Parts: sequence; structure tokens; C-alpha cells
Amino acid sequence: MAKSATSFEDFRLTRQFINATDDLGFKIPTPVQSKTIPVIMAGQDLIGIAQTGTGKTAAFGLPLLARLKYAQGNDPRGLILAPTKELAIQLDEHIRELAKYTDLRCLCIYGGIGPKTQMEKLDQGVDLIVSTPGRFIELYSKGAIRTQKIEVMIMDEADKLMDMGFMSQIRKILEVVPHKKRQNLLFSATFPEVVEKLAAEFLEHPTRIEVTPQSTPTEAVAQFVYDTPNKQTKLNLLVHLLKDEERFSRVMVFANTKSSADDVGRMLERKAEGGVRVIHGNKGQNSRINAVQDFGDGTVRFLVATDVSARGIDIKEVSHVINFDLPTSRYEDYIHRIGRTGRAYEVGEAISMVNKVEDMHLRFIEKMMNHVPKKLPIPDEVEVAGTPRLEMIAIERGIDYLKRKEDPTFKGAFHEKKNPIKTKSKPARGNSKKGRSNRTKR
Repeated sequence: MAKSATSFEDFRLTRQFINATDDLGFKIPTPVQSKTIPVIMAGQDLIGIAQTGTGKTAAFGLPLLARLKYAQGNDPRGLILAPTKELAIQLDEHIRELAKYTDLRCLCIYGGIGPKTQMEKLDQGVDLIVSTPGRFIELYSKGAIRTQKIEVMIMDEADKLMDMGFMSQIRKILEVVPHKKRQNLLFSATFPEVVEKLAAEFLEHPTRIEVTPQSTPTEAVAQFVYDTPNKQTKLNLLVHLLKDEERFSRVMVFANTKSSADDVGRMLERKAEGGVRVIHGNKGQNSRINAVQDFGDGTVRFLVATDVSARGIDIKEVSHVINFDLPTSRYEDYIHRIGRTGRAYEVGEAISMVNKVEDMHLRFIEKMMNHVPKKLPIPDEVEVAGTPRLEMIAIERGIDYLKRKEDPTFKGAFHEKKNPIKTKSKPARGNSKKGRSNRTKR
């Protein structure tokens, strides 16, 4: 049944959930939903490997809500862990939409705001908690969360949870959440070794479902690359591309650093039509939430973000993802970035702007996803700026670093041989007139 499900009624969900999926416009289950929902409803532990934008939230949300059925008691019976506040909020909103025709109580808790209001809501009774690991441990330590009734535990974006250093907190959560008869689900777009180790601790005889090969881009996203020698040329190209308002209707731009994101945001504010919001770690919680909301409802045309801030954002009809900076420390982030477009059977485009060192990183990304994006020439109308000296030095050093990783004997562009020309030897400091003078003064 799972492989041939043609509607959500095939999963034998109650009418409340069928009506909710109809309201959301869900007609045909996505592959991840078709393959995982029957397994989860059978009570099995599961590892789900699927790209973002493939319907993962409904894949675990529907069977979880079907298991909880209705409001009961005061203590939570389900727990969903997410790596960031933004993803936790997105999950909570989606779960609430799926549960709209039930009386199930869902609460989203995260840091960055005072815990008092969240503790008051917990005291009123909840059935399902969506949380970041840190805030969950904090409220548990205050006695605000009782875990004895939790029977389903889900980790979403598990690779990011590990990458952000949550392992110690997750282990604490695993210690306080009862093991007996608990169903465990782990979802991730990639499955690196660190997540595999987590799965071994977290799951018992799990069913592994890999909807697409690991670290592969969604087929709905066309990928393109421009060779851009420096930051100013990237900015010039970005402004030129975004003049086409009909094609680039809703655009996410990714940068590697907060300062780079701010620079892009200021440029778009001055030279591109449609409005822009910027989100990164220095932005306040309310500012980040409002920025995502403004982008989602079309108030602004552009959202500029760093990876951590944008993880889990689920916005419909994102026409383009633009990598102003290519991810260079964690190549899996490329997959997560381009997954912001081409979601739920829609099509999208991903454009990367790469300098010489980023082009070397691109080769590793291509190998990881077994796909080579199409390279495009810079349009004649775009000014190719000269590269400032400091930026050129940084690029050359980056190239040297990568080459040295591949070949430890590589000397590099900054390796200077000793000058063979003999020079007059300087007198010892103690024999110099200056030295004698200093000693006399002392």
C-alpha cells in the first residue's frame, strides 16, 4: 500500500486529518509520505533520509497526531526536537494545521525569550511539544516538563542538530525520557557518520527509508554557476539578475557570514525593487520571525540569510535560491540551501556565484551530490570589477589550504625560497653603538 498510495485516505487516517490535508491542498502523498507513514503508524522506529521540501513534516506529523488522537491529561505524550528556533516555529505551525480539527494541544518552546510564559502554558497542559534541545533541558530542570508520559520522540534535521553541537543535550534528554515502549523517529536530509552514531544510541532496530540517494539535489531544482572573481562582481551580477522581477519573484540569498549577509542586504535595499529582510545570529528573535513572515506573505521579495538562521524555513513559491557565498566548511549545507526552492512538486532554480577558491569547493559538492551544475557566462552588461589586494590574498591562501590538504608536500603561492644573495652580517646587539649607548643610559 505504502508504495502505491494515491490519496491520504489510503493511510486510514480519521476524517479530521483527511479534512486538514484537503485544506492544505495535499492531494497525492509525496514519496517520503507514502513510504514512511505506514511504517510509523505500525509503531516501528524509523530513519528517514529525504531532502527538505519533500513533505517530511506531514510524514511524521500525521501518524504522530493520529497516535495521540485527542487531548488527554496535562503531561506531553509527544516530543519533536529541532535544531533552531525558526525550524521549531515552522514545525509547530504545520503541526497545528494538521491538527486543526482535533482538540490536541501543541506547544512550541525555544530560547531567546523569557521562559515564564512557556512555563505557564506547560502548566495548563499539552499533548505535544516542539522544542529546541537547550530550552527543553532548561524547562525540565525547572520542573516545568514532566516526561513520564512521552511515548513518541522525533528528531528533525538530525544532521544540523549534530553540527550545532547538541549531542550532550540530546543525551540528557534521552536519559530523562522513558525508554520503555517509546517510538523513536529520526529524519535528516543527509546521513553523515555523526548522525549514524546518534541513530545507534537513539533507535532500536529501525526501519531505514531513503527516498532519494544521500546528498542529492531535488530534481525540481535547476542549478547554475557563475564564475565571479570577487565580491564586488558578485554584487554587480546579483543586482543585474534581480532586475527581472517576473522571473526572480521570490528569492532567498545565502551568505556565509553575518557581515556578508548585511552587505548584500544593504545593496539590495538600494538597488533592487521589492524590499529585503536579513536574518542571522545578531538579529533579535522577533526580528527574525517577522522577517520570515514578511518574506512568506510576499511583503518583501528578498530574504538574505546565513545557514543556521534559515534552516527549516518552509516558504512556498520561492523562485530562486542564490548562493552569494558557496558553503565551504560543511558541504551538506548546499543541499539544504537549494531545498528552499522546488518544494512540494514546484520547480525552482539555484544559482551559485563562485570565485577561484569557491570553485575548488564546488568540485567537492559536485562529487557529493553526483551532479554538475551548468556554468553560465557573466552577462556583458555586468561590470567585472578588479579584485582588491586583501581579497586576492585571502583567495590565494584558501587555494593553498585546499591544495595542501590534497598534497601535504605542496609549498603554496606564499612559500618563499631563501634569497641566495649574501648580505652583510649585522653586528651583535651588544657590540653596537646603540647597544652600548642603551647600557650607558641604564
